[in-house]
Amino acid sequence: MADTSSDLVFRPATAQDIAALVDLVESAYRGEASRAGWTTEADLLDGRRTDSVSVAETLARTDTEVLLAERSGELLACCTVERRGAGGAYFGMFSVRPAQQGGGVGRAVLAEAERYVREEWGAAELEMTVIVQRADLIAWYERRGFARTGELSPFPYGDERFGIPKRPDLAFERLVKAL
Repeated sequence: MADTSSDLVFRPATAQDIAALVDLVESAYRGEASRAGWTTEADLLDGRRTDSVSVAETLARTDTEVLLAERSGELLACCTVERRGAGGAYFGMFSVRPAQQGGGVGRAVLAEAERYVREEWGAAELEMTVIVQRADLIAWYERRGFARTGELSPFPYGDERFGIPKRPDLAFERLVKAL
């Protein structure tokens, strides 16, 4: 697929974007629609990835920014960045519309998140957690300079806000990138 990232417009999300954000995140990770892209978690998790209450809570945090990527006013991708201590930031809720995956949109969003935390917050390190069973996704992040730490944290079994696991061995691994 050709690079389609050069005409993206980035902006911070507002409360008016909540419904569109929930739709985007769900489309990228859960259900049959997510299978059109390669970031699906549909084989690992059922249930919802997020909801309007969680997105509203995220938008209300003073140490967090939800960044949107749009083309011609259409929401194509998003991510969340959160300040973490002195010189650190966390990257999450990274979602690209399945039909846009593989065309450079994700790389552009990640680059914008890195630029934002470095220039706006002075962050020297970006971290994230990825479900350890997502080897293809971890490899994508490694190609973009993230390192596996081997630090694992358990999946929150029993908390359906994170989805309904289809297997008993899910865990998150912390990845880190020096900026």
